[in-house]
Amino acid sequence: MDTIAIVILNYNGKAFLEQFLPSVLRHSAGCPVYVADNHSTDDSVALLQEKFPAIRLIQLPVNFGYAGGYNAALKQIDARFYLLLNSDVEVSPDWLSPLLQLMEANPRVAACQPKLRAFKHPRLFEYAGAAGGYIDYLGYPFCRGRLFDTTEEDLHQYDDARQIFWATGACMLVRSEVFHRLDGFDPRFFAHMEEIDWCWRAKNAGYQIWYCPDSTVYHVGGGTLHKSNPRKTLLNYRNSLAMLYKNLPEGHVFLNILIRLILDGLSGLRFLASGHWRDTLAILHAHFTFYSWLPYLRTQRNALADLRNNRITHREIYPHSIIWQYFVKGRKTFKSLPKIENRLD
Repeated sequence: MDTIAIVILNYNGKAFLEQFLPSVLRHSAGCPVYVADNHSTDDSVALLQEKFPAIRLIQLPVNFGYAGGYNAALKQIDARFYLLLNSDVEVSPDWLSPLLQLMEANPRVAACQPKLRAFKHPRLFEYAGAAGGYIDYLGYPFCRGRLFDTTEEDLHQYDDARQIFWATGACMLVRSEVFHRLDGFDPRFFAHMEEIDWCWRAKNAGYQIWYCPDSTVYHVGGGTLHKSNPRKTLLNYRNSLAMLYKNLPEGHVFLNILIRLILDGLSGLRFLASGHWRDTLAILHAHFTFYSWLPYLRTQRNALADLRNNRITHREIYPHSIIWQYFVKGRKTFKSLPKIENRLD
């Protein structure tokens, strides 16, 4: 069994593989690097076979998405830890050892992430993970170093290792035993929010998620699906509602989801007013898909009842509305958010 297996999920990412695989191979000596190809239609597989013979290639029969693709690939890999890595990430020297040291020092840590900075603007935190992920009580995700579209400059203000609520799927070290014990990612999510859902389940099961500032990687972001694509809007809104339904403690589900549905409607009107009517349709599609999923989600929720164990909250769930703080109160940075009982800092 390997200690760490680096696993890159690829779908039509030939250009990213050609650009970023060399840095992964150069700075990951001694660790096997797998590329799980999600049935790409470009020349990704031919590139790997011709130019990167050291890569261990897993060819999947269809495009399972991020969630299903990793589930299928990781069943074929024997390692104590999986390093899930997006194909559009440039790693830095000695990026792996701080992550591994953190995980080995505490067996209750199920996953951790490094500091993510933007590849195109390397002094800025990157949208997808920045310095660690949180959510508010309505399920809106945010990060230290990134609230909505506002990313901060890295001035070493978030250089403390700490527990977080979710680790980014762009670069996440996962304890393999826990990943499989919790049945991996929810395949219905396809892509987006699946790592937050998994981290929530891990925390409900008593595990911890951590941020490791001693490791830094640089992420392009939006490589597979750009943020302006209505398909991304559909996935984010649908999966967020599904995640809330599955994981919220008893007594919180109905009201929290009702508020989310109302806020989603307001978001749809905002898209419509700005001329982005396809995003409005995507939100409607997300809601109707969520309703059609309710029998499946109810089964999932019942299966997770013992994990939830009637937990009221986790300290990394922000008890205010991040929408209100950001758009109404004008608080654009993590440190400007009001703290309740020293909950987040």
